Amino acid sequence: MSIHPFVKTVTSLRFENTFNPYSDRCEVYDRQDAPQRRAKALSALVEKATQSTVDAIWVGRDLGYRGGRRTGLALTDDVRVAHHAQRWDVRAERQTVGEAVVERTASVIWGMLDQIEAPVFLWNVFPLHPHEAGFPFTNRQHNARERQAGEEILSMLIALLRPRRLVAVGNDAFAAATRVANQCPVTLVRHPSYGGQRQFEKQVAELYQLPECAASLALFPEPVARDVA
Repeated sequence: MSIHPFVKTVTSLRFENTFNPYSDRCEVYDRQDAPQRRAKALSALVEKATQSTVDAIWVGRDLGYRGGRRTGLALTDDVRVAHHAQRWDVRAERQTVGEAVVERTASVIWGMLDQIEAPVFLWNVFPLHPHEAGFPFTNRQHNARERQAGEEILSMLIALLRPRRLVAVGNDAFAAATRVANQCPVTLVRHPSYGGQRQFEKQVAELYQLPECAASLALFPEPVARDVA
């Protein structure tokens, strides 16, 4: 399978103290050909989405070390890779070794997505994993230079998929999405971390006219773990 031009652009991104899951291999957790397989999986998702009427791009902030760093899929952890792919009728599998890692943010996000039939594409403002210098398994917020590159990529994705709307998960994502929306409506929902789970679920339920559901609350009751996606 060839790599989609959009994914080639993301694969070429290089910044200090970041991990690019489509070109970098983690010597601790990754399978031998993990970067290539993650790039192929993302290419398949993008290709399928371009052939669909996308309801929304849900935009997070950065890839997290427990989620997107390992999977190459925004807001998605090890245990939901295949499920994410199946939603778009493509194939993907874990590219990490050892026990599957659960990311709390991904669990809450997918707890709501599983109730939504509309085509939703997941992305991050900065599509790589930024980490603290010398500590690859940490999360940090992307800097201004990284944000500029990420916003250019997000603008390309919006033009490519032409979604009906953007759903920004958290204030940082909302600020970036608003700057590049190009007349595409942007809705802000609370990030589910830092005590925001209940509000996130309520806002998504209202946005998609769903009954309020406590499925993810049963898995992850408050107080909330601190992770970023």
